[in-house]
Amino acid sequence: MTSTVPGEKSALTPAAFLLRGLIAGLVAGLFTFAVAFALGEPHVDDAIALEEAQAAAEPAPAPAAEEAEHEESGMVEISRENQKSWGLLTGTLAIGTALGGLTALAAAAVVGRLGGLRARGSTALVALIGFVSIALVPFLKYPATPPAVGDPDTINSRTTEYFGMLLVSVLAAIAAVVIARRLSQRLDAFTAIVVAGAGYLVVVGVTAALLPTVDELGTFPADTLWYFRRSSLLTLATLWGVIGVVLTGLVGKLYDRATADAERRALAASL
Repeated sequence: MTSTVPGEKSALTPAAFLLRGLIAGLVAGLFTFAVAFALGEPHVDDAIALEEAQAAAEPAPAPAAEEAEHEESGMVEISRENQKSWGLLTGTLAIGTALGGLTALAAAAVVGRLGGLRARGSTALVALIGFVSIALVPFLKYPATPPAVGDPDTINSRTTEYFGMLLVSVLAAIAAVVIARRLSQRLDAFTAIVVAGAGYLVVVGVTAALLPTVDELGTFPADTLWYFRRSSLLTLATLWGVIGVVLTGLVGKLYDRATADAERRALAASL
């Protein structure tokens, strides 16, 4: 880690970043739960109702066969109320905390290495890049789908394609940051960022064009699908946005304290 202020290196440690990232992720998980519960779950309920209506219109399996299938799967049925309350809260807290920690470690790795950006700027940039590369770009190619949408027989291939898009997007984003940093040594910062950003867009655009397109909507209502996907994107934006804002604020306070301590030590040494 490159120190830009005397004494900064001792304060802006990966452990200090990680602690603040976990806190930011926990806060983000709470906000994300609120958004997902208020905006997303009603549309999930609508999709489940459509799925149940479709199932009711089909011939019902024999009770013995249905019971045998349930026992063979070994799955414990969880009520819908628990799924969209405690289950959803547990999931958002776990994912938020994990992403907050990973984002903080990435910010710790680049602080002082992104040109003139200090701790606040580099942390905010890492969170923005994380949202674009991990959440937004894969979502644009393979948007979230509610229950009753998609062929169960293609779930494995669809999952593989999604994670393939995600992997390419993340690797391309990392490469873009490295390229922008190197180009900034020969070009002005704005040109370096534009060139690296354009390269990222080309890579993910070509990858998205080469990967298969999933079209398994069938007769699912377009308005319900639109509202579900809109709420899903808002939920992702909330998760990353809160992580970015809270983590940037916490890291900024840590940086200010480290700077003040370094200035006091320098002043005391000069006396």
